[in-house]
Amino acid sequence: MKKFFILILLLLFCSPVQAGDISINLNGGIYHIVLKGEKIKKKIKFVTSDDLITNKEAHTRSKATLTVNAGFFDPKNSQTISYIVTDRVTSADPMFNQSLLMNPFFRQNMNKVLNRSEFRIMQCGNKFKYDIVSHKASVPFGCLLITSAQGGPLILPELHLEEEGFIVKNSQGEVVRESASVLHKVARTIIGLKGTDECHIFIITDENPMDMYEVQQLCKKYELDRAMGFDGGSSTSMNYKKSIEVVSIKGDGAGRMLKSFMLVY
Repeated sequence: MKKFFILILLLLFCSPVQAGDISINLNGGIYHIVLKGEKIKKKIKFVTSDDLITNKEAHTRSKATLTVNAGFFDPKNSQTISYIVTDRVTSADPMFNQSLLMNPFFRQNMNKVLNRSEFRIMQCGNKFKYDIVSHKASVPFGCLLITSAQGGPLILPELHLEEEGFIVKNSQGEVVRESASVLHKVARTIIGLKGTDECHIFIITDENPMDMYEVQQLCKKYELDRAMGFDGGSSTSMNYKKSIEVVSIKGDGAGRMLKSFMLVY
């Protein structure tokens, strides 16, 4: 009887969740979410909040099916460090963050920080298309940028830690500055692409924290073509319907009060 009860518990916590175009599987402290098909692309939106709010609050307000944390922000002034586009309009622009503009590191590395990787959804004719590119990459001819969120670093096809200003090395090749704990094991929110119609999201929880090199191996294991990070550490958050909630209490970040979100309806 005891073995039967344990088996039931394992089935409950390890069996995948399937709801239309969204599937969720929990394995070893990592939620693997797959958004599959053409229709779901029209049901994704990146949004920002004027004030910092929890992922759960954004989830409840928006009545979304799935909500995860998105871009980077400054917890001290509630201003964005990442570009966010909502319904074809830029809703968050780091160039309006005065504290960021006054930061000596940012001024010295402005091109790297402002050009960090972003996840895009574009409308090209009557079809919607995913992409992961640097922020300054042009939108293909005939396409419109519908919604996007900047984060970083790029993970696949190459890991861009120095290129996006997440680490800085001295002349001896030693790391003298690190952002977003990219070299340390923390919780993370990762988004990637496989083929043209599969969007993959990994919510890497406190149970199985990873550095960015380990994350890259995870993305390769699932044979993703492109992948990038969103904000992580204690900003790592997910809500699915009313049945799953993930928050992190370890690592860097601003805890559960967040600036931008990915909503899936």
